[in-house]
Amino acid sequence: MERNTLIGITASILLLVLGFVLNGSIGLYFNLVSMLIVVGGVFGAAFISFRWERLVIVYRVLRSLYRTKIRTPEEIVETLVDLSVKSKINGILSLQDDQEETSINFLKRALGLLVDGFPREQIREALTTEMYFFKLRRQESERVLRTIAEVCPPFGLIGSIVGLLGLFSAGYDDASILRAIATALTATVYGAVLAYFLFIPFAAHIRERTDNELLLQKIILEGVIAIESELKPRMLELKLKSFLTPSSRAGNIVSLERIRERFKVKEEEDKLPSIEKRPLAKS
Repeated sequence: MERNTLIGITASILLLVLGFVLNGSIGLYFNLVSMLIVVGGVFGAAFISFRWERLVIVYRVLRSLYRTKIRTPEEIVETLVDLSVKSKINGILSLQDDQEETSINFLKRALGLLVDGFPREQIREALTTEMYFFKLRRQESERVLRTIAEVCPPFGLIGSIVGLLGLFSAGYDDASILRAIATALTATVYGAVLAYFLFIPFAAHIRERTDNELLLQKIILEGVIAIESELKPRMLELKLKSFLTPSSRAGNIVSLERIRERFKVKEEEDKLPSIEKRPLAKS
């Protein structure tokens, strides 16, 4: 999990707990009967609605999203421009080494298709198909979480009804009346917290990360197609920067100094790509 995300979650939990404490003893908000009714009902509905394998997939998706570092579009553009320059210097087959260096599976597969010599139409079709089904899988995980979130408040209401039933049957026993009221109120709180503090934010996080990864995959797709078309690195840089926000387009990635440093190219002009045989602005 990223540091800023962890700080935000920790701060929000502390504020939430502080609000409970300032309103009275925090022990008032713990009721075993309410917790069993809400949690048991929610997970029971989840198991009835979805296969166990589907729930495991959702868990793995969430674990992967919170453990994996988010790649920025700027990093992907820089990587693809580097690969373009490398292919100009050492040839397409030299990109095979980069399949092991990159940590992005989609880029690995794209480079594999490129090195294997598939035509651009087949590369585009294969990668577009993978993007489509990647989006479908993520949408299915998001749908599971939103469905579970929908049943949380109703089970909180069920817990409240159980508490009220206990209240009506308590007679004039003051202790029983207080326990029944606690069950009725805390069940509603548990249902709302599960829905709006856990499952809906999890679903929103999956959508946000999916949109970000689809943007990266689109950049990779266009970059690999451009490399296969032998587009010059400078033009590739200009093309891929169109995916970035205006504030992220400052500076040049392709420069003589950067090429020599990145690829250990000597000073002789004939060892540089043709696009670089003229003065360029520094990054």
